[in-house]
Amino acid sequence: MSTLVVLGTQWGDEGKGKVVHYLAAKADYIVRYQGGNNAGHTLIYENKPFVLHLIPSGILFPKKVCMITNGVVVDPKALKEEIDVLKKKKIPIDGRFFVSERAHVILPYHKLIDGMLESDTTQTKIGTTKKGIGPCYTDKVRRVGIRVIDYIDKEIFLELLDQNLKEKENMLKRVCDIKKLRAEIIKDQAVLSKFLKKYVADTSVMIADAIAKKKKVLFESAQGTMLDLDYGTYPFVTSSNPTSGGASTGVGMGPSNVDAVLGVVKAYTTRVGEGPFPTELFDKTGQFLREKGQEFGATTGRPRRCGWFDAVVLRHSVRVNGIKHLILTKLDCLEGLDKIKICVAYKYKGKILKDFPASRIVQRDCKPVYEEMPGLNGVVRGVTKFEKLPSNAKKYIKRLEQLVGAKIDLVSLGRKREETIPAGKKVKLF
Repeated sequence: MSTLVVLGTQWGDEGKGKVVHYLAAKADYIVRYQGGNNAGHTLIYENKPFVLHLIPSGILFPKKVCMITNGVVVDPKALKEEIDVLKKKKIPIDGRFFVSERAHVILPYHKLIDGMLESDTTQTKIGTTKKGIGPCYTDKVRRVGIRVIDYIDKEIFLELLDQNLKEKENMLKRVCDIKKLRAEIIKDQAVLSKFLKKYVADTSVMIADAIAKKKKVLFESAQGTMLDLDYGTYPFVTSSNPTSGGASTGVGMGPSNVDAVLGVVKAYTTRVGEGPFPTELFDKTGQFLREKGQEFGATTGRPRRCGWFDAVVLRHSVRVNGIKHLILTKLDCLEGLDKIKICVAYKYKGKILKDFPASRIVQRDCKPVYEEMPGLNGVVRGVTKFEKLPSNAKKYIKRLEQLVGAKIDLVSLGRKREETIPAGKKVKLF
């Protein structure tokens, strides 16, 4: 295999950053294909937690080429701050990091609008990070957006900026002085466009060349399948497609160029923000998982909602993404539980549902149908070989495979990249 898509199978926060960091050692290119700086990847670097929001985690490996492609929305100021942090850590960036000229740019008015919409009591509360992601994607779809290639050209940028400010004037004047906002944006653009220019490239062409040369290319999503604009818990979703189909449009390549899809799945389930969550726990077990798994948002610091593993969600993700390979993360966080539950179906008005429903009412009101298994009954953290896992842990993994219809090839037993073991026969993903 030379190309691999890595994505989240739940509501995000499955541990994709650690997984990409683990796989990046064998990749030549690491490519982010959707989302914005509303996502966060927590890594362990020099034995300390380290968070990246936009730049792929493969940047920590020398000589790897990292890209942000056209499916991503880019906040120039946030990107500069992230690059400055990396440079302070003596991590080389120049010559091996590129941004698509077709990626759309998040501007301060997008963040203002995001905050207004989220606080509007007449609107459905989504629980966004208020970083302007949704409004930027809205402008993109409405064909009034400003792309990176436009942002670095002062003449076209000023023309497009004035068009956008005029169109949004009635909304923005309620929260800011538009003349001051315009002056601030222009001042920032003068500095940030110079910073951006050296990283801007036609990444679609670069990736096509890399694939033609049989380079190993790793494509990573942000968020997770259940936050996908089309196949997630709409309207409580993100504004892009973190599913495998999003890799094709978000990168600018044909789907035939994807050799395999690796789904990242947590051994339990978490969610940040609003929206349905059938297996959510409100008791001491939910609190146990939150504390054991350090379940607090990398971007917002918000405590994550925690619940049992949901096989209905995973079957949905496996089908939608064409997943054949899975990596199970945070199995070690189940240590200490006497019993473990798995949601195998939903019940709604007397009917058993084994496929994830589209109806927002059914999603909200359905009840999980559980299957119970004994706890792991032993130490998981620190195990270096699959056969040395406690028997109950291996039974749990086997049962998850049976329920979701995909093979768990790797198991993550900690936050460090080294704490990852093959599940049985070693699978070569690259």
